Amino acid sequence: MKNVLLVLSVLFFLPALSFAQNSVSATEIIAKINRGEAVSYQNVRITGDVDLTQLQNKKLERETENDSDTKTYISTVTVPLHFINCTFAGKVLAYYNPDANTINFFGDSDNELFKTNFTKDVRFENCTFEEESAFKYSRFDGAVSFAGSHFKEEALFKYTHFNKGSANFSRTTYSETANFKYVNLTEGINFTQAAFRDDADFKYAKFPENSSFEKASFNGFANFKYAEFTNPKLKGLTFKGNSQDFKYTKVNGRSANLALWSEL
Repeated sequence: MKNVLLVLSVLFFLPALSFAQNSVSATEIIAKINRGEAVSYQNVRITGDVDLTQLQNKKLERETENDSDTKTYISTVTVPLHFINCTFAGKVLAYYNPDANTINFFGDSDNELFKTNFTKDVRFENCTFEEESAFKYSRFDGAVSFAGSHFKEEALFKYTHFNKGSANFSRTTYSETANFKYVNLTEGINFTQAAFRDDADFKYAKFPENSSFEKASFNGFANFKYAEFTNPKLKGLTFKGNSQDFKYTKVNGRSANLALWSEL
């Protein structure tokens, strides 16, 4: 009888043990980064907000001349980040503006902005972001891949700098707004087979040679106003939404429209 009870108790606790082994807290990841340890996870669910804007090496970008100027603080991830087939249950923040969602009638604001730079390779491959992900103003100095990942909330890459190789966003899916406005690319970006289910903003973006939107699909408003392309790969690109903005868009120096895109 005791043996039967022992077996039953083991069977009862196995699911909980399995969940514990496959669940990682965001605080554990931040602690590793602060210790200077490479971060590598596969097939895990990450709980809590991964806030990369408050690392131990956070510093003031520059002194401000007066109290009304915005103080910008920079944290730097100095280790490789590798996440393969992971689910992020909370937010992933490399950018935070405390005043972003507040209305200050009396000028009472923090006047602070927090952002994060990355010096090593960053991989979020086949991952799911269940809440918002923000990389606004971030600088990536290593290779970057978000290939196969699904962004369920807004994906914010506005003003982001990709400084090494072609940033890989192939097979990514965006359920809500994909914001790549003013994105800065050194060697192109790969959106092959990407699916933009909501609005996509690439306004003012400059796409170097070999940037790819092959077989990508746009279901919402596609904003490429003032964007510039050099020898892009566009075969199989489709616009299924009702509206696009190609005003002042240039492809190889020519004014762009849907007819021109279909020729490329």
